[in-house]
Amino acid sequence: MRLDGSPAAANTITRKRAVFRNALGYAVERGLLPANPAGTVQWRAPKATAALSPQTVASPAQVQAILAQVAVMRPDLVAFFACLYYAALRPEEALALRRSQLTLPPRGRGAMILTSTCPRTASAWTSNGGPYEPRGLKHRPDGAIRIVPIPAVLVTLLRRHLRVFGTAPDGRLFRGTRGGPLSESVYGRIWHAARQAALGSDLAATGLARRPYDLRHAALSLWLNATGAPAEVAARAGTSVHVLESVYVHCIGGQEDIISQRIENALTTRSPAPRGLPPVAASGSPNRLHRPEAVRYLSVDGPLRAAPHQPGSRKTRTHLRAGSGCLCRSEE
Repeated sequence: MRLDGSPAAANTITRKRAVFRNALGYAVERGLLPANPAGTVQWRAPKATAALSPQTVASPAQVQAILAQVAVMRPDLVAFFACLYYAALRPEEALALRRSQLTLPPRGRGAMILTSTCPRTASAWTSNGGPYEPRGLKHRPDGAIRIVPIPAVLVTLLRRHLRVFGTAPDGRLFRGTRGGPLSESVYGRIWHAARQAALGSDLAATGLARRPYDLRHAALSLWLNATGAPAEVAARAGTSVHVLESVYVHCIGGQEDIISQRIENALTTRSPAPRGLPPVAASGSPNRLHRPEAVRYLSVDGPLRAAPHQPGSRKTRTHLRAGSGCLCRSEE
């Protein structure tokens, strides 16, 4: 339950229960508890819904309208939000982006080589005593990289950002007013103000693009609908195909007519069967036809003749099925 007595979200329950269970496990390692008591509780955390609601996904025109408002309020943050949308970066990945990781040709598409993230954490839990600590890519081993091709529009925005605002001393593209990491509260306030001005009061009251992270959701939904290539989209986004399809299952549209037409084409492209011999479809092979034929046998030992059965004797006949190449031996 929340402090006000209302039920907590399923994701919140799962996360906090995992932290509490790990804390008890650490107490067992230190010898403070004989065993972890969390396993004796007959209770399961509620399952969270992984699927994303289409009502939170902004269209390209809506995103461009919000970015235009950001350009009026904080021009130095336009490229930051553009990385979240046009490259589907996580905010912590954009914060760690450096000039050396960019390929920005004068024209055409470019690329990013991501190597690290800069998530925000409480100062008590970082080794440098600050709220931000560089780490590797999410759910990837140390030293892993991810190459993200970027469209020409993002190349133009990044080149303009570098020309006008430059970089921090360590090469970071996005920084605070004093040169440190860009604060989540700072870009969060700018996003909400620009969203309110661009969408109007009615749309702003909904969940449409409510958080900067929703730019990544909008990007991946667009990529999936435009390409129909979940494996490539997952590789660019730094996630798995399973997570991608489970999260964006309700955001993929426009495929029903295409799939229905393909099914109809498969049903109507079969060759007609000969008259009097209805075809039997082979399992797993929609274009193959099995036609019943009479089974014929050739006797290697000559014509079969009925002979009286002699007690204690054995008669052996070898038959060759025509066209099958199978030699069958039967004994009586």
